[in-house]
Amino acid sequence: MSCAHKPDGYSAVSPYLIVDGASATIDFLVRVFGAAELRRFPDDSGKLMHAEVRIDDTVVMLADGGEGWPPVPSYVHVYVADVDDTYRRALEAGASPVQEPVKKDDDDRRGGFKDPGGTTWWIATKVA
Repeated sequence: MSCAHKPDGYSAVSPYLIVDGASATIDFLVRVFGAAELRRFPDDSGKLMHAEVRIDDTVVMLADGGEGWPPVPSYVHVYVADVDDTYRRALEAGASPVQEPVKKDDDDRRGGFKDPGGTTWWIATKVA
């Protein structure tokens, strides 16, 4: 469905991450979430001024931190088909564990990890 005020295939809201190591973060997102890289714009030194990946139905935008734009710790929640498998892949890809996946008082089994670029990802799968 086409919408004049935004690009086709983009949701109205997109996380924008300022990280330490945007290229490595893209590689991490591809490995862990099966993200599809959409585009990247490096500066002359190779740092990414802007990049975009698609995770499922959402575009995540990111860039390397720099002068006036330092890396900022962020938290992102993602629903995935298999929370346990995604958590395992994240740890294998170098993430630090925050919370092993567990089922609590809602319909989700969820866990969390922090990627090497500084973003904490909360992942969940609806199980009930």
